[in-house]
Amino acid sequence: MSIVYLGLGSNEQPEENLRLCAHELRRRFSVLSISPVYRNKAIGFHGDDFLNAVACVETAMSAAEVCEELEKIHALSGRERGESAFMSRTLDIDLLLYDDLIVDEPPVRVPREDVLDYAFVLGPLADIAPDYIHPITGRPIHSHWTELAPGPALLRKQDLIL
Repeated sequence: MSIVYLGLGSNEQPEENLRLCAHELRRRFSVLSISPVYRNKAIGFHGDDFLNAVACVETAMSAAEVCEELEKIHALSGRERGESAFMSRTLDIDLLLYDDLIVDEPPVRVPREDVLDYAFVLGPLADIAPDYIHPITGRPIHSHWTELAPGPALLRKQDLIL
């Protein structure tokens, strides 16, 4: 069985869509933990705030099969793909880490290249996997989080339990 970390986000009916996401993840995988949910401003465009979290799941699926399942969940939320990476969305589920694999063969790219760049990913990941060793840097997630400035100031914890 493999340990997989997934980034979860939404800024269109975010509470409803994140609950749908958590429900579907539990149907398809063994969910080990889900971080607290955080609110943050949209990045790269003007839009409603996002709610974000990170889930840790265990699965026997390959990384490519996990990506296929994530696309099925996206479809359930009514997600429509646009031309821009910076736009509102019903649901965005990103494969962040898959065991300690390093793969760059679309549709699988792990670790996700920007996992260390955004507070809305790194903060929730540090909540549930502070000692996880990033497969490329060889350093624990918590050390990356403490170095990300102004990381914590960008996030507001929400009272939403997934």
